[in-house]
Amino acid sequence: NKMNIAYMIFFVLIGLFSICGAFFNWDFFFESRKARPFVALLGRNGARIFYGVLGAFIIFCGIMAMVTA
Repeated sequence: NKMNIAYMIFFVLIGLFSICGAFFNWDFFFESRKARPFVALLGRNGARIFYGVLGAFIIFCGIMAMVTA
């Protein structure tokens, strides 16, 4: 189904964005309104780890959704 493929690609891209933000330590990423609470709670390096793991999980979910469909 074309819609499932579109969702999978969307999830993979969002996951890659999260992983890249964590890996390259982008200021605009970690200073955004939605990331600030995680930086305050976990510290910058903790937030980087969190967003890297989150990105990997999102990619995994996107791939599993496609495989199981």
